[in-house]
Amino acid sequence: MSRDPVRDRARLGLRSGPPPTVARWLRLDLGLFIGAAGLSVVGVVLVWSATRVESGAAMAAKQALAVVVGMVAAAVITRLDVRLVRAAAPLVYLAALGGLVAVLSPLGRQVNGSRSWIGLPGGFSLQPSELMKVALVIGLAMLLAERADRGERQRHRDIAVAWVIAGLPIVLVLAQPDLGSALVLVAMSAAVIAAAGGPLVWTLAVAAAGVATVVAAFTTPLLSPHQQDRLRAFLDPSLDPQGIGYQTGQVRIAIASGGVDGQGLFAGRQTQAGVIPYQESDFIFSVAAEELGFVGAAGVVVLLAFLVLRALVVARRADTFGRLVTTGIGVWLAVQAIENIGMNLGVLPVTGLPLPFLSYGGTSMVAVWVAVGIVGNVASETADRRALSRR
Repeated sequence: MSRDPVRDRARLGLRSGPPPTVARWLRLDLGLFIGAAGLSVVGVVLVWSATRVESGAAMAAKQALAVVVGMVAAAVITRLDVRLVRAAAPLVYLAALGGLVAVLSPLGRQVNGSRSWIGLPGGFSLQPSELMKVALVIGLAMLLAERADRGERQRHRDIAVAWVIAGLPIVLVLAQPDLGSALVLVAMSAAVIAAAGGPLVWTLAVAAAGVATVVAAFTTPLLSPHQQDRLRAFLDPSLDPQGIGYQTGQVRIAIASGGVDGQGLFAGRQTQAGVIPYQESDFIFSVAAEELGFVGAAGVVVLLAFLVLRALVVARRADTFGRLVTTGIGVWLAVQAIENIGMNLGVLPVTGLPLPFLSYGGTSMVAVWVAVGIVGNVASETADRRALSRR
C-alpha cells in the first residue's frame, strides 16, 4: 500500500469519501433549513404570546406539532430521488384538486365567509389550497421541463395546457372564495411558465385577467360580504369602524408601539389585551413588531428574504425541472410574505394569507416545509451532479 489512501482506494476499485447516503446528507443545504427552523421557532413563540391568555399553551403546542411534521416531511423529501418527485407530480396534483372539490362539498367548513377547510378528528383541520401550492408548482415544472430540456421553444399549445392545469385550482379556490390564495397561485404559475420560456403574450394576458379579477372583487358578488368589507375598509377604514376597520387600526397601533426594541415578549399591550382578532394567524407580524420591536420584525423580514433568495440561487444552478420548481417556490414565498406584511402595515388589503413559517395553521406550516424539502432536494441533486462531473 502507498502513502496515498485515496490512490490506494481507487486502485482497488473503491470509492473515496463517505457513502452516497452520508455524502448526500453532508451536502444538505444547512442555511436553508436553519433559516426555516429559526422562523418556525419564532412563529411558535409568537403564537403562544398571542393566544396564551385565552388558551394557554394549547395553540402553540399544535403549531409546534405542525412544525415537527413539516420538518420530518422536508427531511424525507430531501432524500428522495428527484426523478421520483417529478414522476409523482400528477398524483399529487390530482389529490390536491380532489381536496379543493371536497372543500366545496358538505365536508367543507366555513370560517369568516370562506369555505376553505375540511374538519379532521382531534380538533385539527386541513386547508387544501395550501397543499395545492406544492402540487401546482411541481406539476407545472414537470409539464414544461421536457421541451426545455431538449432546448425547444414552448408552443402556444403547451402553454395553453399549462394554464388550464393552473386554472382549474385557481377557479376552485376563488369559489371558496379565497382571493389571496388564488393570487398566489396565479403569480406562482406565471413565474414558472415565464421561466420555462412561455411566450410573453400569455404573461400579459394573465396579468390583464388578474387586474380584471381584482376589479370584479370590488364591484361584483365574487367574494363574500365579509371579504368585500375587508377590501372596502382598506380604501376607507371608516366604512367599517367596528369590524375590519377597527381590527386594522389596532394592528397599526401595535406595530407603532413596538418602537426599536419592542415592549418585551409576552408584554405587548395590544397583544396581551387580545384586542386584535385572528392575531395569531393573519396578523402575527404585529406581535413580532410590538413585542420584539423594529429589530425583531426586521429580523423576520431578513430571514424570509434569505429563504426566497436561497430558492432563487438554487434555481440558477439546477437543471430545468429544478429551476422551474424552485423559481415557483421562491415566488410563492415572496408574494405571500409581501401580502401578509403589507396588510399588517396597512399598505395592502386584508386577504387572510398566512405569513410563511410564522402564522398559526398546520396545513400552511407543513406546506412551506415541504417546499423547503423540495428546494433542498434540488440543491442536493445539483451538488451530486456537479460532484460526478468532476470525477
